[in-house]
Amino acid sequence: MSFVTGLKCRECGRKYPKEPTAGCSECFAPLEVDYDYDAIAQTLTREKITRREPNIWKYRELLPLDGTPVVGPGTGCTPLLRAKNLGKRLGLTNLYIKNDSVNAPTLSFKDRVTAVAVNKALEFGLTAVGCASTGNLANSVAATAAAAGLPAFILIPENLEKSKVVGTTIYGATVVAVRGNYDDVNRLCTQIADRYAWGLVNVNLRPFYGEGSKTVGYEIAEALGWRAPDAIVVPMAGGSLITKIHKGFKEFEKLGLLDAPVATRIFGAQATGCNPIATAVKRSTCTIRPVKPDTIAKSLAIGNPADGYFAAGVIARSGGWAEDVSDPEILEGIKLLAETEGIFTETAGGVTVAVTQKLVAEKRIKPDDVTVLTITGNGLKTQEVLHTAPPVVIDPRLADFHSAVFGKAASA
Repeated sequence: MSFVTGLKCRECGRKYPKEPTAGCSECFAPLEVDYDYDAIAQTLTREKITRREPNIWKYRELLPLDGTPVVGPGTGCTPLLRAKNLGKRLGLTNLYIKNDSVNAPTLSFKDRVTAVAVNKALEFGLTAVGCASTGNLANSVAATAAAAGLPAFILIPENLEKSKVVGTTIYGATVVAVRGNYDDVNRLCTQIADRYAWGLVNVNLRPFYGEGSKTVGYEIAEALGWRAPDAIVVPMAGGSLITKIHKGFKEFEKLGLLDAPVATRIFGAQATGCNPIATAVKRSTCTIRPVKPDTIAKSLAIGNPADGYFAAGVIARSGGWAEDVSDPEILEGIKLLAETEGIFTETAGGVTVAVTQKLVAEKRIKPDDVTVLTITGNGLKTQEVLHTAPPVVIDPRLADFHSAVFGKAASA
């Protein structure tokens, strides 16, 4: 049973039917899915949620499908890990990591949004799916489309990491590299969505697609014993994830599923080479000034973020903040997480860890705050940015091993 009442404009509130469309015809603001929360409250309980299979569909009443999902049976319910070692290094006693670098099927949080969008494309009877992507979404759409039996058309910037290109083409998708950055790619995808009867997941399916990100918030609150954290640090590209995590917390509060009201301070993380949302927050405004991306964090390299205005607003209203970090700091963040918690994250995760260091130093996050870092993608996807020392090569002799490891010859 669907509890969706339709779509509504996020600015003027104008109502729209449930169909593939992204923007308001009156004010041109984005649309979002609207639900009958009173009806959901009558049926959705903690007990019902915890009894269900561990995937995003355990929260099905709060997702915009009309029927049973066809794809995405293994997506979601990634671990929330207590990060004592990293916490000690950062000076935080209650640090957790929401580890979507092990999400299914393609090792990033994008599997959540894609599962919702591709299932919705099937319900709408669309003949193909596609996306504009900086990498993770390309992987996820290609994989999920293959599972759904739909052709996929993926548009990417031409300078995307090779590993992410391979991780998209392997599924048989049609991959088109565009000369330009993500914003150029996205403009072309908007034209394609107008021309063909396809579901461009982050264009004409965007209102449905974004709802998948709410499940990150649901899972965090459930894992923390039905409460929202004191602070959460989220990487920002287009800005949708940070707004949807907050929406997830607030929906649980509205439905009476939390033990206390949401008082989470929302912190946004960006690379200095592409920081339009962080800059807006620091200027105490929600107005976004587009930038030209120049950073190794290509998955966050969106210079004109579609949800930047809303992301900046959520951060400000929550009492949070936004910071940005340089490319060298990003690499140090990747290494710090790997060395302390055994988690290999991509560049976006390095941004999150390095920004958290800054926030602690600025005393914006307190030592005893229950703090969650959202790690959104796997480091196997961005190995090109790392320069690690090669292994020591020895002959198969114990003396050689001892000398190589301890720096001196073994005693007789």
